[in-house]
Amino acid sequence: MRLAAPGPHGGDGRRLSAALGLDPDTVVDLSASLNPFAPDVARLAATTLARHPDIVSSYPDASHATTALAAAIGVDADRLVLTNGGAEAIALVAADAPVGAITDPEFSLYRRHLTTVREDAPRWRSNPSNPRGTLAAATEDAAVWDEAFYPLATGNWTRGDEQSWRLGSLTKVWACPGLRLGYVIAPDRAGADRLRRAQPQWAVNGLIATLVPELLEATDLHAWQRALRTSQHAFAAELAALGFTVTTTEANWVLVARSDLRSRLAHHGVVVRDLTSFGLGGMFRVALPSAGQHDRVLTAFSAIGP
Repeated sequence: MRLAAPGPHGGDGRRLSAALGLDPDTVVDLSASLNPFAPDVARLAATTLARHPDIVSSYPDASHATTALAAAIGVDADRLVLTNGGAEAIALVAADAPVGAITDPEFSLYRRHLTTVREDAPRWRSNPSNPRGTLAAATEDAAVWDEAFYPLATGNWTRGDEQSWRLGSLTKVWACPGLRLGYVIAPDRAGADRLRRAQPQWAVNGLIATLVPELLEATDLHAWQRALRTSQHAFAAELAALGFTVTTTEANWVLVARSDLRSRLAHHGVVVRDLTSFGLGGMFRVALPSAGQHDRVLTAFSAIGP
């Protein structure tokens, strides 16, 4: 069966499971690079809903979550805007500053939301680079830093570019893409106020807003960064031992070069990110599997061979 083309942002597991007639709960989706050491958000959410069912029937208030996250990051809460995932963070900043520069390969949502892209405009860039997974040098700058994977790559919430817009994705850090939570750190309060005025009311749902303080208590970025580094090198070595060409990164994924990797693995219930849309044909981004997924993923790679 010929698979549908990959989606523009990964997270294709359920779509491919439907195409292949597989139970979606049996598919390992490594096309979205989530933290394999994240807290069990599903369990915490279920417990919270059982204790506070009114979350569902009340309009959400993200003010307490904003204050808690700002304190954890170490920024003024007046400069922090919680968003409906990292995607809304990008859209809000692009609407406020719609002309930007992009050096490819780079995350496609910047081009989607910017009105004009030109070389002499303020630069947008991901750090670490998505998809290459490399951290920017300390001397490099940008008007907008997308730090979606920065906490997992470095063990710190942000690089601290105070004069720049900084975007974050708790979807990645806490592995909860279905609950949608991102943020913007504005360079000043006026910028944050503009975003709040432009943002739809109640953009952040009540369940994730309620969970933020508890999830922050369970967060240990330094421990996660160390565990990810160890896990990545071990995973890369295992794939290399199977004969695959693997490149380690400073992010929570590896890069694997092999033609048709996505389609071959999909038939074994494993989904990876095809980087053709980034202009990197024949290269695939493979998120680090969790401990429970590890053997299943290696079995699939072994089955298809290099």
